[in-house]
Amino acid sequence: MIIERSMSPQWLSNTYLVAAEPGGDAFLVDAGGPLEPLLEKADEQGLEVTHVLLTHHHHDHVAELDAAKRRWPDAQVLIHPAERDEVPGATGDLNPGDELDIGGLKVRALHTPGHTAGMLSLVVDDREVFTGDTLFKNSVGGVRAPGSTGYEDLKHSILDVLLALPPETTVRPGHTDPTTVGDELESNSFVRIWRGVDEEGGEPCTAMGRSATLVLLGDDYDGGYKAWVRWPDGSDDIVPGSQVERGG
Repeated sequence: MIIERSMSPQWLSNTYLVAAEPGGDAFLVDAGGPLEPLLEKADEQGLEVTHVLLTHHHHDHVAELDAAKRRWPDAQVLIHPAERDEVPGATGDLNPGDELDIGGLKVRALHTPGHTAGMLSLVVDDREVFTGDTLFKNSVGGVRAPGSTGYEDLKHSILDVLLALPPETTVRPGHTDPTTVGDELESNSFVRIWRGVDEEGGEPCTAMGRSATLVLLGDDYDGGYKAWVRWPDGSDDIVPGSQVERGG
């Protein structure tokens, strides 16, 4: 399998070029750019992109979609129907459970909401999963961006959907570095608490200007922090670590 990655220096978002072998059909996962390195790889390998599969609609994952369509005007641009209206360049729907055969690779769409309502993860040949902004290496997606459906959806998507895949499955996130299902089960600090391996924290804090309890100040993909907080009504939230002040 050919997997090439281009990461935006501005957003650290990944765009992937995926194919079974040189000289065949290929697909992109997201289109945040920069596209030039992937165009070069496609030319070197003799690949024709027939599909652009979008994990979700946020700008850092679709900013270079028009450029991709100019290079491959016949490519299908597919996204969850709940988010299709957010991406004018989309040409069709990719529904949860849909399976595509692209150049000999089997691609299966999983619905993993939380960060957005129509977030899709893509399982390729039962070996790789592209997780968009749901699961990162030792971190998780936030639920404060436009279109989020909240903490409980995010937790379910990670714990019960993505981490139910075989442990050897390679996880290729929408931002920064790859990991595996097994590694995230064992070392992801959010997941370890969800699994009951580690205990929750209980430190008073101020989050986004409101009183809260800091359950976990965990890593984020950009080298900063992401915070799991609990509000006074007992509801949980994932917020940027920069928006948390420790102490009551």
